Amino acid sequence: MTNQAEEHDIIPASLAIKAMRDSGYKNAAYALAELVDNAIQAEASRVEILCGDKTDIVDQRSRSRIDRIAVLDNGSGMDAEVLHMALQFGNGLYLDPRNHTGIGRFGMGLPSSSISQCRRVDVWSWTNGPDTLLHTYLDLDEIEEGTLTRIPKPAYRDIPNIWLDVTNSFESAGTLVVWSGIDRCLWKTSRAIIHNSEELVGRIYRRFITQGRTTILFKTFDVDNPTNILTEKAAHPNDPCYLMAETSCPAPFDKQPMFMPWPAPESYEVRPIVSFRGEQQEVIIRFSIATEEARSGAQAGSKPHGKHAKRNVGVSLMRADRELELDAAWAVPYDPRERWWGVEIDFPPALDDLFGVTNNKQSARNFSDIARMIATEDQVFEDTIAELEAAEDPRLPLYEITQRIDKNIRMMRRQIAAQKSGERERRSRHSDPSSPPAIATEATQRRRDEGHVSHSDEEERTLPVQERKIQVQETLVASGIPEKDAEELAAFTIDSGLKYIFDVADLEGSAFFTVRPKGGVITVLLNVNHPAYEQLLEVLETGDIEDEEDIETLQSRLQRASKGLKLLLLAWARYEDEQLDGVPRERTQDARTDWGKIARDFMRQE
Repeated sequence: MTNQAEEHDIIPASLAIKAMRDSGYKNAAYALAELVDNAIQAEASRVEILCGDKTDIVDQRSRSRIDRIAVLDNGSGMDAEVLHMALQFGNGLYLDPRNHTGIGRFGMGLPSSSISQCRRVDVWSWTNGPDTLLHTYLDLDEIEEGTLTRIPKPAYRDIPNIWLDVTNSFESAGTLVVWSGIDRCLWKTSRAIIHNSEELVGRIYRRFITQGRTTILFKTFDVDNPTNILTEKAAHPNDPCYLMAETSCPAPFDKQPMFMPWPAPESYEVRPIVSFRGEQQEVIIRFSIATEEARSGAQAGSKPHGKHAKRNVGVSLMRADRELELDAAWAVPYDPRERWWGVEIDFPPALDDLFGVTNNKQSARNFSDIARMIATEDQVFEDTIAELEAAEDPRLPLYEITQRIDKNIRMMRRQIAAQKSGERERRSRHSDPSSPPAIATEATQRRRDEGHVSHSDEEERTLPVQERKIQVQETLVASGIPEKDAEELAAFTIDSGLKYIFDVADLEGSAFFTVRPKGGVITVLLNVNHPAYEQLLEVLETGDIEDEEDIETLQSRLQRASKGLKLLLLAWARYEDEQLDGVPRERTQDARTDWGKIARDFMRQE
């Protein structure tokens, strides 16, 4: 026995590697993106993702499973020193974001992304033809056994023939990264990997692809017959703001933008200047909203382009032309219309620490935390800002940015609601003879026969038909209805002998609805900005279901509507209770009674 304490590593290598395998990559697609990052950083114009399946016999049945994955690029390659460094955790050429503007920074991408999916990673790299070919590797089995304690010094080693058979894209410089012993990939076949990766890769690198800087190609092949290429396809740009043409969005929006700049082409960008660590940095925020063509017709969300938009909901965070994350925390999860707006925020690597960029480049934690905070009550949010100001918290610039984004998203939501609801109302009026305006018109005629006459009845009787149409059209246009729709709606209403127009509008003020009698027609406009619209009428509109919804979602709609109706009645009860005793209270009670009588007559008609 000795009194001298034995020396130990602070963190044993085998335990550290096990911990690093759980480094937080969401799936294999995000891990592969790290390798694409390296290729782009090396100025590669072509990147190939090669997935090989191997067929085994299990219970007398053949089964195809992913066996190895490779990423090949034609970038500048790595010399011995850089290649040796590339597999070292936490080391690299781009560790300080203030000294460069490219994708890389953290020195963790290649080793951590690789071991998150496989047990062995081999890297070949060359800078000027085959004579400069070098190889090194990491093998988890050897590390756990204690036989591999250092990254092997790069040395010449031939590239296995299987990769030479799969592709002929080896150029004078480049890098080949090969994963084998794949044990943590959730997708078990090469086909599944590509199916789940191509939209994500197209979204992350959309700018590089659409600008022609980089082509990203997927290939699947049979390991036992590597010349047998099973599939080959290029990643297409996937723009969650849908302002790009030539994208992966289904026709007809694969060749034309599906959204338009919001609020206008000349003013859809906001460029706040952020002061951070004594330097001024520009952040660019872009907004977009679906075109009427994209949302026209019933259940646009169930169409292929609508389903594509459903997979692209959230705020896109762009860093150095590469997307970090599509943050869905900004979207209302139960509202299918959230797919019809887009927001993109662009910031430089110098603001990584402000935004809280993670070392796997999958999110910006500070930004996302504030986004979730905005969803709380306004007063809580204001209190938090005051506390951060008092503490001189460096994250303060993010609050101005997030508040501006939140404000604009709310405005886009109102426009989307008015756009679709108005279209639905106008469409149903043309197609449904038993619509509420038609029922109310018939009930009104019966009341007139009983001697109940209104001010609008006189205009209906005395004004010329064309003058009535003009007045109704002007009323609708003034309420925000598109001029063409207003003209058609006014003509249809008067020619059909209808007394009422029931529509929606983006109204100022706190009124739930407004009544505008003009041209002998009573126009009732619901205020899409009022909570009662969202919580009551809107959730009951089954014609506004954008996609297939399960029973639980439909039940939730009904529960919200029931709650909304009760709150509306309770609000009236409180209004009545606040009236002064005597004449004011009596008039309010009389109004409730008289309105109830007319409501009874209208609803009996139904």
